[in-house]
Amino acid sequence: MALFSTAVTQGADSFLIDALMAAGDGKWFLIAERGELDSLTRERQLIISTRSTYDGEGANQLQPLLFSGLIMSGGIIGYDTNLRSGGIGARYLGIGLNAQHRVDEVTVALRVVLVQTGQILLNVITSKQVYSTSTGFDTFRFTENGTELVEVEAGVARNETATYAVRSAIEQAVLEIVHQGIAQDLWDYQPQTEETENENLN
Repeated sequence: MALFSTAVTQGADSFLIDALMAAGDGKWFLIAERGELDSLTRERQLIISTRSTYDGEGANQLQPLLFSGLIMSGGIIGYDTNLRSGGIGARYLGIGLNAQHRVDEVTVALRVVLVQTGQILLNVITSKQVYSTSTGFDTFRFTENGTELVEVEAGVARNETATYAVRSAIEQAVLEIVHQGIAQDLWDYQPQTEETENENLN
């Protein structure tokens, strides 16, 4: 997946691979390495050269590389901050409570391209919101006839990570790609029933 912003993770392709390998217990997609294709090719050439030198021509030939019928590509196309924000607070007799929240949003695009023709078969855009919340407590008191001032503050904040949001958006995009592919008869999916599972066991 292409990346266009340093505000989000630079490992989106790893999340996509993980989501594809997890789909259907690893049986739905056969994934070929392309991100490190140059390193892979150089290593294969080194193996071929070494075996040829020491074992003779044609010794222990490598299996051919997998070629792809489909290419999945896309990118993190948006990270919008402060879509919604707000808070509430109250104070009584010098004692105050407050709560605040903020919502960001990350948007991911994923498409499926047919290698033979370059046709884009499927295209999906998904979004995941990132939530941040904070709560605080404070007290403000005068003591000893107004000659001393006591002020105490405490608070806690919780921020959902952008990395988690990116991963969730990518997983949702893969799920939507699977559903769209079924709807357009690009592939088929038959959920296992208890009878099918029993037949497989027998």
